Amino acid sequence: MKLSFRARMSALHTWTGLLLGWVLYFMFVTGTLGYLDTEIDRWMKPELPEAQYVSEPGQAIQTSFDYLNSVAPNAESWLIQLPKNRNQPYLQVHWKLPDEGARKTELLDIHTGQPFDTRETKGGQLLYQMHWKLHYLPRTISDWVVTLATLFMFVAIVTGVIVHKKIFTEFFTFRPKKGARSWLDMHNLMSVTTLPFQLMITYSGLVFMMFVCFPWIISTFYGPGQDNKQQFFHEVFVSLPDAKPSGTPSAMLPVPALLEEAEKHMPLQRISGIEVEAPNDEASRIAFNSGVSESLLRSAEIVTLNASTGELILHRTQTGSAARGFRDVMLGLHEGLYAGPWLRLLYVVSGLMGCAMVATGVFYWVKSRQKKEKKNTQRKDLRWVQAVNVGVVLGFPVALPVYFLANRLLPTDYAGRSEMEVACLFSAWLVAILVASVLPSKKAVLWLSVAGALLYALLPVLAATTATRHLFNAHMHQDWVLAGFDATTLLTATLLAGLAWYCHRKKEG
Repeated sequence: MKLSFRARMSALHTWTGLLLGWVLYFMFVTGTLGYLDTEIDRWMKPELPEAQYVSEPGQAIQTSFDYLNSVAPNAESWLIQLPKNRNQPYLQVHWKLPDEGARKTELLDIHTGQPFDTRETKGGQLLYQMHWKLHYLPRTISDWVVTLATLFMFVAIVTGVIVHKKIFTEFFTFRPKKGARSWLDMHNLMSVTTLPFQLMITYSGLVFMMFVCFPWIISTFYGPGQDNKQQFFHEVFVSLPDAKPSGTPSAMLPVPALLEEAEKHMPLQRISGIEVEAPNDEASRIAFNSGVSESLLRSAEIVTLNASTGELILHRTQTGSAARGFRDVMLGLHEGLYAGPWLRLLYVVSGLMGCAMVATGVFYWVKSRQKKEKKNTQRKDLRWVQAVNVGVVLGFPVALPVYFLANRLLPTDYAGRSEMEVACLFSAWLVAILVASVLPSKKAVLWLSVAGALLYALLPVLAATTATRHLFNAHMHQDWVLAGFDATTLLTATLLAGLAWYCHRKKEG
């Protein structure tokens, strides 16, 4: 019998949603947490003071130059990020030495000009990078997995809209205690409520990965080979080749003189970052960048000067071609760095509802098929899928507090402590998956919920014993970032305790 168009779309929606549902869930959770990376960093580095913002760049740049000249006067490059807003709350400097591959990084106290003495940790930035690097996977593999998952997500959204011809009517329908029907109603509720957000975040995600999805576009117009690919990126992003040191030492202009030249092309208040190539060399140059986090456009305005003479080398405006402008807007929407507090809250809530959308979808897939089976029959493949559902959907959030606990419990001088924090996170997640695989699903949900509630409730207590600023003395220090983190963990503990209580009552009933 021929299937109708809607029936075909329903099958496509179901299978695209399931095949990479677990990856999508992981991406949604880490992406939502990564959006709060700055706040998570603050909790994981309790030695830091409150944010040190500057309105005028002069003194902060001078402080950075003084420090970099003392530790790396002959570096290949310097990079300075000014503390302008919550996306960059501290003065941060990077430098790269000729004989070393990776850049070194320090956060500087804007008052003393010296680095903060903080513990080693990957912090919230790790969770943000997990969102698209998937951790432990080679970059080439993770890029394709993320691209395919995002593409499947986009297909699932479009086909979902086609399948649900009564999509807005069903939005107001929720039938509790109806098994598979309840899971579907909740899935519809989460999907329709955040439909514009999900379309935006998925499509913009594809734009992010466009050079992975369609690499042949570059070779079609520019020809094959790495050199032609580099030419494409150079023309699209107007990047400058690295400045090669001449070997002749030459003092750079004083900071006030460099700022005076830069101000002729860009207001000083817009400067967010400074990059110096070949510092203290005759060929040195300095680039002043505007902040990409202060507007919807993802690209920055750049003013590049000869650091020894002040001569203008390049002035790239924030806007360019229509194609680049569209891409910049899509990336800006995806990252949401431009958003104010209330819009940021909307991003976070929408991200959490996206997590619930994927979670209810994968649970509905199992429930709908279990309903079709005979009462005394339990297919092994459905049991396996259900176990993975519990281990991923509930197991990963339950494992997350172990990452934060390790941050406070590991000795601050422990070698490789940041990698150990990550190892503790994934080890705890593996344990959660094993629990879900061994125990019946209802019992696994009960015990994982209890464990999660205890772990999250422990975090504020641990914070109060390992730091001077925390939730319980917020009224004295007014450090609402740390207090907000602790309050969120208590709320999460309460929700998990409620889930455990519900599972226990249902088991007794």
